[in-house]
Amino acid sequence: MGAMPETSLLFPAMKTSTSPRFCGPISRRIFSDVAGDITVYVDGQSFLLHKFPLVSRSGKIWKMVVESRDPDLSRLELHEVPGGAEAFELAAKFCYGTTFEITTSNVAQFRCIAEYLEMTEQYQECNLIVRAEAFLNEVVFQSLEKSLEVLYACNGLYPLVDEVGIVNRCIDAIAMNASKEQLVSGLAHLECDSRSGKLMMHCQDWWVEDLSVLKIDHYQRVIAAMRRTGVRSDTITQSLMHYAQTSLKGIEKRQAWEFGLDAGDNQRVVVETLVGLLVTENIKSVPLSFLFGMLRMAIEVNANFNCRQELERRIGFRLELASLDDLLIPSSQASDSVFDIDTVHRILVNFLRRIEVEDSEESSHSSYESEGHKSPCHSSVLKIGRLMDGYLAEIAPDPHLKLPKFMAMIELLPDYSRVTDDGLYRAIDIYLKAHPSLMESECKKMCKLIDCQKLSLEASNHAAQNDRLPLQMIVRVLYHEQIRLKSTLSVSSGDASFSQRLMSTCSVPSGAVSPRDNYASLRRENKELKLEISRMRVRLSELEKEQAFMKRGMTDSRSGEHSSAFFSSISRGIGRIAMFGPAHGKQRKSTRKSQLSEGKSHRRRGQSEFISH
Repeated sequence: MGAMPETSLLFPAMKTSTSPRFCGPISRRIFSDVAGDITVYVDGQSFLLHKFPLVSRSGKIWKMVVESRDPDLSRLELHEVPGGAEAFELAAKFCYGTTFEITTSNVAQFRCIAEYLEMTEQYQECNLIVRAEAFLNEVVFQSLEKSLEVLYACNGLYPLVDEVGIVNRCIDAIAMNASKEQLVSGLAHLECDSRSGKLMMHCQDWWVEDLSVLKIDHYQRVIAAMRRTGVRSDTITQSLMHYAQTSLKGIEKRQAWEFGLDAGDNQRVVVETLVGLLVTENIKSVPLSFLFGMLRMAIEVNANFNCRQELERRIGFRLELASLDDLLIPSSQASDSVFDIDTVHRILVNFLRRIEVEDSEESSHSSYESEGHKSPCHSSVLKIGRLMDGYLAEIAPDPHLKLPKFMAMIELLPDYSRVTDDGLYRAIDIYLKAHPSLMESECKKMCKLIDCQKLSLEASNHAAQNDRLPLQMIVRVLYHEQIRLKSTLSVSSGDASFSQRLMSTCSVPSGAVSPRDNYASLRRENKELKLEISRMRVRLSELEKEQAFMKRGMTDSRSGEHSSAFFSSISRGIGRIAMFGPAHGKQRKSTRKSQLSEGKSHRRRGQSEFISH
């Protein structure tokens, strides 16, 4: 709250012959020279008072005295007094004409105790109800800050404080004054834009932080009223974030007896209420980091299913903006895996639903492929593919992570979400290393999820030498690598012949191009072709060495008739790489047809041997 002093109204004392004096904490006498004739008991405390000042202003006490039909009545008991003995003492002072002041901290007490004691104009003019209402209308409801103070002071005065309408009127006053202040600050903000950046800081809404002192039920009603009066959505979002940070600060993993059942219930109510308030906000207006923080809190306090579902839905709609740390949500179950895999799985499902909807909308309006552009949805899916590969690598070392959960996360994304399967291969390799007790059938089932055609050269080389992979997986990697080599050789040979045809075609100068320009163009193309052939030779030489090394290693570790036949097939295929070396450069043109026909026969023989195994 602000540091301003409390606003008060000072009411002069009534003309009395003596001043009040309190004799002790239990028995209190208002007059020292006149003996009290009635004792009033409130919440275990007794007040020795006089009938006449009380019955002249309080309709309730007057009725109790009349209905008792005892002229010597000396004892009264008041039950469920709003504000307790403290509030009754204030009302008693008013009845005796004692000087007192009404402030923002006690006006709610005055109004409630006056209602309880029926201190209306029927018994005395300018009674306590009228004076409290005057202060509320003339002072409190004209100010946002004072309305907040009074609303905060209403705690402990229920249900009477709601019945007399103080809470509703304070909430309406807060919302209305906030809307007015925002309009004024908006005009001031326009002036701030033309000045230095420091002045812009003074244009923020100061009450965003002050709302955090309210109870969650009051805060919920204030936010609803602000929406009705047109307060900006971004300001409401800032208020929600600040309230969450203030009220949920310091929640940690604790046992039930350490946390306290009441405290846990209160925290759960706060989380569920704040998430309910987020429902009407624009999805993009709430920061993603705040949504992840609220989701962690919801899991920690065991919020209801609808609350967590709403958070997961909102996160799923903007998942491509998330980071890896956001997804690493600790599991709330001690016996489960380290991270909450199920929650991330549901978030990913929501993301894919959004992509499906957007894809259908785009296909009905326009086609990105026909224009040569990538669809925004496709770009988002590619981002998620990279993100999930990193996530899988992070959760893979967990020894408690079950294979079905791990595979379910892999299978959820479509094939086109990964341009390369290097990240997926790395995650699966980490999982195999952390779970050496997996059966061979389980390893084969998981390795089938890797598309060997999407592995890079580096990943293929690593996989071919990886003892953790099943033999079938290694065979697939080597087979696809052989196919890739043959395809590369074929393309390289085709490029060379095309270059020769191009040179022969361009040997006759065109009438539109000068001989000098034609010659320069041919030289430039020739240099580019030579550079590409040199690169290809270096790469093929490296592959030949790696292949020979793998052949020796696999022959020693996995001796057998079928393996020997397969590696001999690979050896025959790799051996043909040498025909592009420098020693055979002159013979390449004359023997091309025979080599290509021989390569085709070897390819058919190698594929038949791979299928037989």
